[in-house]
Amino acid sequence: MIFIYSIIIYLVYTELISTKALHMLQQNRYNRGYRYIKWIIKNAKDNFINLSLVFVAFIFIKSEYISEIYMGIYLFLIILFLIKKKREYVKIPLKYTARIKRLIITNTIIHLIPALIMLACHNADYRNIYYFIFGFINYINLFIIIGVNFINRPVENLVNIYFRNQAINKLKNMNHMKVIGVTGSYGKTSSKNIVTDILNVKYNAFKTPQNYNTPYGLMITINNFLDNYNDYFIAEMGACKKGEIKELCDLVHPTYGIITKIGLAHLETFGSEKTIQDTKFELIESLPEDGIGVLNGDDEKQVSYKIKNNCKILWVGINNKDVDVRAKDIKLGYKGTTFKVKFKDLKEEYEFETKLLGEANIYNILAGIALGRELGIEIKDLQKAVKQVSPVEHRLCMGKYYDINLIDDAYNANPDGCKMAVEVLSSMPGKQIVITSGMIELGEKSYEENKKLGKIIADNHIDEVILIGKNQTKPIQDGLKENHYNEKHIHILNDIMDAFPLMLELKDKDTYALLQSDLPD
Repeated sequence: MIFIYSIIIYLVYTELISTKALHMLQQNRYNRGYRYIKWIIKNAKDNFINLSLVFVAFIFIKSEYISEIYMGIYLFLIILFLIKKKREYVKIPLKYTARIKRLIITNTIIHLIPALIMLACHNADYRNIYYFIFGFINYINLFIIIGVNFINRPVENLVNIYFRNQAINKLKNMNHMKVIGVTGSYGKTSSKNIVTDILNVKYNAFKTPQNYNTPYGLMITINNFLDNYNDYFIAEMGACKKGEIKELCDLVHPTYGIITKIGLAHLETFGSEKTIQDTKFELIESLPEDGIGVLNGDDEKQVSYKIKNNCKILWVGINNKDVDVRAKDIKLGYKGTTFKVKFKDLKEEYEFETKLLGEANIYNILAGIALGRELGIEIKDLQKAVKQVSPVEHRLCMGKYYDINLIDDAYNANPDGCKMAVEVLSSMPGKQIVITSGMIELGEKSYEENKKLGKIIADNHIDEVILIGKNQTKPIQDGLKENHYNEKHIHILNDIMDAFPLMLELKDKDTYALLQSDLPD
């Protein structure tokens, strides 16, 4: 009977670590571009060290109480797992979608098979071997999840075909509705939300929820949320390899397209900056000839690109004076931003006000203004809409942590975005603290760009720096030291949750803290 109890405890622990693995699989787009495998490799020490000796030990343990020892060890591991889970900072929890539920069923069956075989063929003389096998299965559980994902692929392909056809047919029956695609290396979600808020002053616009920017996410949005009352559908489009934006365009056929900024995000999976540039322009080159593309005139990667499409292009910018819609006289404050807008075809300049922070949001607002005006919204209504635009969660969003003013920029871990966020922090009136784990998925430029971030923090005279992960943030540490930042004000932690009590120790009467972290877990 003790043997049965020990297997039950083993299965409980297996389900716990499998849920964690499935969460990472989901966060890493179900291993598209081998993102999940790269996560395993990058976090190999944390993923395997706890179990490295557990399953080996059962070969050598010779005791009549082997089952009790086994139960004790795994009960300890369960408690350890739950304590760690409680302390974890999770930006997006595991979503129990239909796909995840199917993966859970397949994974459970795979783990039940050896357990049932050993129960049926149980021999007390071989318990050490049984427990070794169970331990080994747990040890390679992260790789078993890859197998589970592979096994379910034919089913997922059939599900994908079904929902894709359903979405295509639904869009065909909504020919009055126009689609606006939004892509870029970063700023997609902010731009999507801003455009939606602006268009809603006159039309009924609907956006993809949260970060639904994959083919499956667009299908879910179309099939479950769009209705005949929608005039415009704003579709966020994400990609980590060439051809993925084209795939999304073939699904929804956008009439209008916005590219926010082209940078180094996902360089590791794209392979080169040229591939990133070509992929983002798949949106503009998929537009019909009577469509409209909105591009950033201050982005060299957009200005230099030779567009293979005759559709109308609207340029927006701040520094480039030869654009269709330009922002000038920008005044940044801790309560928001004010600026003037100059339209190329009008003599007068117009005042705009927003609650949003940062220069990147000015570009996003300009894109919304440019497209909104093209779609017949009057300037006075555009001014009203911009004033009412709401900040996006985790993207330079102001909040409170006790009496600390928290600037939550947890989704914005890219070179330009990090630079801008630090500059926003440096403009705040009071003590300034930055909490960062650095930037990921920058490939061969990872060290260089993270070192630059350290220099930027030092150059902006940020009062305190809290770094998450000693090895991961080594480039930031090097950048700080190279620019003679006081090492007494550098705090290195292993867990982001430890940063919050440390902030309370470091705070002053008036304190602003910037949270930057783009780790999938």
